[in-house]
Amino acid sequence: MVAIINYGAGNTQSVINCLDRIQCEYILTDQPESILSADKVILPGVGHAATAMQSLKDKGLIEIIKNYEKPLLGICLGMQLLFDFSEEGDTTCLGIIPGKIMKFKPLTNEKIPHMGWNQISKRTLDPLYKDVVDNENFYFVHSYYAEISKYTETICEYIQTFTATCRYENFYGMQFHPEKSGKVGENLIQKFINL
Repeated sequence: MVAIINYGAGNTQSVINCLDRIQCEYILTDQPESILSADKVILPGVGHAATAMQSLKDKGLIEIIKNYEKPLLGICLGMQLLFDFSEEGDTTCLGIIPGKIMKFKPLTNEKIPHMGWNQISKRTLDPLYKDVVDNENFYFVHSYYAEISKYTETICEYIQTFTATCRYENFYGMQFHPEKSGKVGENLIQKFINL
């Protein structure tokens, strides 16, 4: 069973649609006991970091997420919340993955947010990305990014090089939206569920 954390800051419907397509059993929940008993957890995210963290706090989910011991996947803002700090609203985040979330600073006329299809490149031998070829395209929508660190698993280029996916122990993050990235994205979700 996969628990999708429902905290009012995620585009949960697109994740639900993806799990329906791959015929995965899931529950949409904000209940700590349901999250802790799930085999996998997905933390989606769309919106503002400070608002999202306040929602997690109000629902009593911060320590639940931090202490979760099975695979957890943060998507987009959900990934960014796994880090220590975000420049968006000067927000203290979950502090699971060391590092900061920074705002894109255009060099010339680049548009913010970074929106649309872009290529990723692997920096890791993690089995999750074994079948993902370098220069595979995924769908991005974000104005903030995670700096490159030892936890970076794949990278992407827009204005600069940034973390496309990351991992720290049982916590996985994807800056792009795998659930909106066609078959290759669905395959990544399936592989995460199969971990």
